[in-house]
Amino acid sequence: MMEEKILKAKPGLPFLILFILLYLLGIGSIIFGGIQLDKGHLWGIPFLVVGILWMVLGIIPFLGLKIIHPNEALVLTLFGKYVGTLKDHGFFFVHPFCSAVNPAAMTKLGQSHDVDTQGRGKQVIEVSTVGLSQSTIPSKKISLKVSTLSNAKQKINDALGNPVEVGVAVIWRVVDTAKAVFAVDNYKEYLSLQADAAVRNIVRIYPYDVAPNIDTTGDGIPDEGSLRGSSETVAKRIRDEIQKRVEVAGLEILEARITYLAYAPEIAAAMLQRQQASAIIDARTMIVEGAVSMVEMALHQLSERDIVELDPERKAAMVSNLLVVLCGNRDAQPVVNSGSLY
Repeated sequence: MMEEKILKAKPGLPFLILFILLYLLGIGSIIFGGIQLDKGHLWGIPFLVVGILWMVLGIIPFLGLKIIHPNEALVLTLFGKYVGTLKDHGFFFVHPFCSAVNPAAMTKLGQSHDVDTQGRGKQVIEVSTVGLSQSTIPSKKISLKVSTLSNAKQKINDALGNPVEVGVAVIWRVVDTAKAVFAVDNYKEYLSLQADAAVRNIVRIYPYDVAPNIDTTGDGIPDEGSLRGSSETVAKRIRDEIQKRVEVAGLEILEARITYLAYAPEIAAAMLQRQQASAIIDARTMIVEGAVSMVEMALHQLSERDIVELDPERKAAMVSNLLVVLCGNRDAQPVVNSGSLY
């Protein structure tokens, strides 16, 4: 595996001044040689030839001048051989025939510093430079800034087989430029694909909501893990999974967060009804338990205080009436009975 080498380049300003002075000297040589030829002095020809050659070839040294901004890097190769990475910010001079390499320069993902404004949130990979003007040709510099990758939402089956849609934001940065450039074909595309695969592998372990007899930790014991209730744990496992996959590309995953989680549209309505039914059952169970306790308390206090003596038939009628009043979802309508029950 190729390791990153930090290149210590020379300051560029002295070389810039030197090349400008040489250009001025070349112009002066052409003028001087031309004047001497006009006077019939043939020794003016060498001055003229040297001046013209420098004017033609003198642009080559200027190609070695590089400007590096903070949190940027330039991976340089010389005739196909990796010579080092320029990471210091400033104005530098390197070998003029060194070429910068960045295979992901034209790859645009849904991320913080490299966003496709026409299709935000979707992965767009441009592979052709035909027809690009000078102003639209992307820079070969590699950004070392912390970036946010937000791929399109994925439809994944959870542990119970229910299709859910999941969106994840991944916070990442380049830590080894040599691996990022030479170990994989396109480190941005590689990160995007590995993030999708990691999300799919982790999400399918968990149910959307807590479900019985589901083991989400791999210890063989059912637990209460779920996508909705254990989002921090799920996000950490996704982050660790992505990190293992992109280690070869010299990338560091700082954080992963679930940004969108919902049932797929085809089952969303049915799952909403299921959740509503479950909530109604839980509420009714609580109401019945409370009503039974209140009826028991009422009968006990009536008997203890000797307020009224009830035979089993009257107790049954009283229990029925109290349960109807306490468990009904409408206000009770009182009926006044001024006579005997018999």
